[in-house]
Amino acid sequence: MTRALRLACYNVEWFTELFDDAGGLLNDESASIRHGVTKSQQFAAIGAVLTALNADAVMIIEGPDHSETRSAVRALENFAAHFQLRARRALMGFTSRTRQEIVLLYDPDVMDARHDPMGAPDVTSAAPRFDYEYRYDLDGDGVAENIGFSKPPLEVLLQIRGGAQMRLIGVHTKSKAPRHTRSKAEYVAQSIENRRKQLAECFWLRGRVSQLLAQATPLIVMGDFNDGPGLDEYERQFGYSSVEVVMGAAFPDQPQLFDPYISKTIAPWGDIAPTTSRFFLPELKGYFEALLDFIMVSPTLAQSAPVWRIWHPLREAAIAAQPALAQALLTASDHFPVSIDINLPLAPPAP
Repeated sequence: MTRALRLACYNVEWFTELFDDAGGLLNDESASIRHGVTKSQQFAAIGAVLTALNADAVMIIEGPDHSETRSAVRALENFAAHFQLRARRALMGFTSRTRQEIVLLYDPDVMDARHDPMGAPDVTSAAPRFDYEYRYDLDGDGVAENIGFSKPPLEVLLQIRGGAQMRLIGVHTKSKAPRHTRSKAEYVAQSIENRRKQLAECFWLRGRVSQLLAQATPLIVMGDFNDGPGLDEYERQFGYSSVEVVMGAAFPDQPQLFDPYISKTIAPWGDIAPTTSRFFLPELKGYFEALLDFIMVSPTLAQSAPVWRIWHPLREAAIAAQPALAQALLTASDHFPVSIDINLPLAPPAP
């Protein structure tokens, strides 16, 4: 016997701005950070999207800030209660260096979840604990530097009620986008530095993935990687996109993760290449789309024939046929959710 689950990841742009310090809901007509959208409009749109997803668990990327004065868990549980979501219990791990947290919303009637970080706080290990530091040669001078995650991945041990145990890792890797550059030379230099830092984060993450795959642990890695195969001109210089590093392309003798939207070359997709994000570029007076969000599964889970879905309001006919949902997806965030429907084995009944 098996149990059908829907798991999802969703980058919600500056979700923290919709809550006060006590985790109260800022459902008013003041401007949100999304251009031309009020807080009440974004608030309602996110609720509509999460309601339509109806997932057993959602990895929220850019979740509300968690600090001495704010609680991401309280904020998201208040939000889930307001919209009566099944995924109403919140779990987070190590806090980020930003005001954007990785938080799992899950249905406690379906599963138990706990933060279960692996690795030691030891910079010399192959895959240190994610709140510590990792040794990586960033500038190519043969000397490794210490790097740290600005948003440490969330490692979750998931126990399905009456069934399987598995692990989830929620990810938000460093953006490659240069900021506040004053010349083409500065732009190129910062682009290369950012990509090196992103690759370092992904080699670190791959170290943890390799540990788990060597143990044949059922594993799903999900989130916003700010990268994808063939996304920019610097990929050729470094050999692989950071996504391919996590999947295992740089380690062909090891078990590989799988996501149907990733391939070694993106060319065969042509004009229908899948995308999960949509950004307005004022200088072009138009939108740029990119494939940035992924759900990668271990070999054992890939064999169960899971079904992936990008909730793109302009590309999926079933969503385009629901104008209210399509508009909610465009209003809620600059990213669209990605979901996976998967069947997991249930424990055999007691004799």
